[in-house]
Amino acid sequence: MRLTYKGDYALKILLDLALKYKPGATQQELVQIKDISKRQDIPFKYLGQIILTLKGAGYIYSKRGHDGGIFLAKHPGKITLGEIVRLTDGPTSPITCVSNTGPSKCDYSKKCPFKGVWEKVRDSVNEIVDNVTIEDMAIKCKANTKNILDYSI
Repeated sequence: MRLTYKGDYALKILLDLALKYKPGATQQELVQIKDISKRQDIPFKYLGQIILTLKGAGYIYSKRGHDGGIFLAKHPGKITLGEIVRLTDGPTSPITCVSNTGPSKCDYSKKCPFKGVWEKVRDSVNEIVDNVTIEDMAIKCKANTKNILDYSI
C-alpha cells in the first residue's frame, strides 16, 4: 500500500472534523476550510479538491457563504481508515494481481510463488486499516494533547 498526500490529507481533514464532532448534537459545528488548512498544514487549493471528493462520497457536508464551513456527515466511529485510503488512493494491495478489483491480467498468477506472500501483506494491511476508525484516532489525539506539559507563561 502506498499512501499519497491526497490520502494523508483526507485522513487529516476527517480527524480535524472529528475533534470538533459532538455526538448527539442536532447541529454540528461548522469548521472553516482555511482553519483546517492552517492546523493540518495542507495547501488551501489542494484542500478544496479533497473536500469535494469527501463530500461526493458522503463523508462531509458543506455550507457555502461567509459563515460557511464543513462538518462530518457521519459519526467518526463509522469511518474507517481503510475506506478513506481506498477512496483516495485505490486498493491497499502491494501489487495489482492481488487487489480484488477483478480478474488478474497476469498469465503467471496461478503458478506465481509470490502471490501468497502478497495476499498476506494485503490481508494484514486491511486487518489494520479496516479496524481503525477516525474516532479512534481522535481519541488518541486528545489523549496525546492531555499528556503534553505546557510550561508557557
